[in-house]
Amino acid sequence: MRKAALAVTAVGLAAVVSATGSSAATGTSLHPAFTAVSLNTSYAPGGVATLRVTSPTRVVELQVLRAGAERAWSSVGRPWGSPVRIRFRRTGVNLVRVRLGQWSSGLYFARLTAVTGRSAVFASFVVRPDVWGRNRVAVVLPTYSWQAYNFFDANGDRRGDSWYVDQHRRSVLLTRPFAGSGKPPHYRTQQRGFLRFLVHTGRQADFITDEDLDQVASGEDLAARYDLIIFSGHEEYVTGHMYDLIQRYRDLGGNLAFLSADNFFWRVDRKGERIWRIQLWRNLARPEAALIGVQYRGNDRGGHTAPYVVANAAATPWLFAGSGAEDGATLGTARYGIEFDATTPDSPPGTVVLAAVNPGLAGGAIVGQMTYYQTPAGAKVFAAGTLGFGGSDNPVATTLFRNLWNYLSAA
Repeated sequence: MRKAALAVTAVGLAAVVSATGSSAATGTSLHPAFTAVSLNTSYAPGGVATLRVTSPTRVVELQVLRAGAERAWSSVGRPWGSPVRIRFRRTGVNLVRVRLGQWSSGLYFARLTAVTGRSAVFASFVVRPDVWGRNRVAVVLPTYSWQAYNFFDANGDRRGDSWYVDQHRRSVLLTRPFAGSGKPPHYRTQQRGFLRFLVHTGRQADFITDEDLDQVASGEDLAARYDLIIFSGHEEYVTGHMYDLIQRYRDLGGNLAFLSADNFFWRVDRKGERIWRIQLWRNLARPEAALIGVQYRGNDRGGHTAPYVVANAAATPWLFAGSGAEDGATLGTARYGIEFDATTPDSPPGTVVLAAVNPGLAGGAIVGQMTYYQTPAGAKVFAAGTLGFGGSDNPVATTLFRNLWNYLSAA
């Protein structure tokens, strides 16, 4: 899609940030003095993205970046259009409006760089499809989980506003900037490799956020528009409506791919600009293995890693085609870990373990299993079984991504 020149306007809001304490002036890793966040997680092509920028300087440069289009692993996106210099009337909180072109659906970053000092922050947003189903594959970005893992300190108490910091906290605010430089938590290691694969191989998909998915009326609507839905990252936190949608979509024959581990683990309720953590889905009589094929088994925070070892290449020859995979052999040299999923008695009949990561956790009792199953209605469901598969950026992973896309996207 042709890049368009950026049209940018800046609107001053206030000279100071209210209710943030001294961190607004001095900045901390949890509440930097320079931040940016998109007011919505997604926009239609041709629309206007609105960013809330807190800046200690009046002059910044804005550059939009297309995520996945970068060539170097160390880069964050590829420049999309020309940079624009913005001069605020005052420091503090300002709104920046960016008119989007008829851009391809995808993940984009707005990078704002302080002209003085050259420090930079990022605000992520998705350009969703203009017409849902324009592409028969949808890629879901885990925006609810991104905010659950976001340690940004919005209330200024110098503690991350997340239940991972305070177990008594039950909700997180969805409109916060991301802590640090503003990039989503774990994006680079958990899903950027797959997005690079899509962009560099020219594959088109409808990108949607958790908020977008939560607005779909029914699984029938999804099935009418998509042959394949890919959960590109760590889709841990989902609402009841999202669970219902995807289960119904699967039951109607829709294909699914889960490129991470620990998916559909927690039920959350969306209320206004917050999600509230309610209960584990398996404790609500809806074990995630019944949908995904595997479910969360354990976590050692990356203390143990190992490559996949092929367990049953003959079960899905289409997946391993071109990889040279044989039973008992390692699937490339990439090592995976942190979180691990495994089959349970609730896994659908016919669920096959294709490969496994055995890092020696709990004496080998906890492994990450890559699985596949089909339903009588024709649904094909793949699960990676380990965290980080979607972040893979190596030849073997590229082969598997290509084979998954080609087989599961076929009508």
